[in-house]
Amino acid sequence: MSRPPFPPFTYETAVQKARMAEDAWNSCDPARVAGAYTPDSVWRNRSDFFSGRDAIVAFLTRKWEKERDYRLIKEVWAFHENHIAVRFQYEFHDDAGQWFRAYGNENWEFDADGLMRWRQASINDVAIAEGERRFLWPRGPRPADHPGLAELGM
Repeated sequence: MSRPPFPPFTYETAVQKARMAEDAWNSCDPARVAGAYTPDSVWRNRSDFFSGRDAIVAFLTRKWEKERDYRLIKEVWAFHENHIAVRFQYEFHDDAGQWFRAYGNENWEFDADGLMRWRQASINDVAIAEGERRFLWPRGPRPADHPGLAELGM
């Protein structure tokens, strides 16, 4: 199994890889997201440490049961050979209707087939009022004409 584009990355292919990841995460489909990772991929997400696609699916299933109306934007921060660093923000609300904006950074390492074999994410949540939301597109991929983080001044 392979997932182009392949390393070593150029700026254009790093941006393409980040947008593909953003689109997959915005699908809120744990199996689709997990398919972009090696079968033994190692993750750190906040204080959770785990590995393997089954663990990724289980983690994302729990995540999106709690994080409702999830909308995400990722932006390449840096890249080199088979590594990409992104910054991201996403918005969601909890069961009580409280909205949040999550701010974070991810470090990614890819194998030669373009699958992510290592992911480390640091994330902080900030409660926001519903009127402060900026990611207002319908569920699914961010529309091509919707601004990214830099264009939004975020």
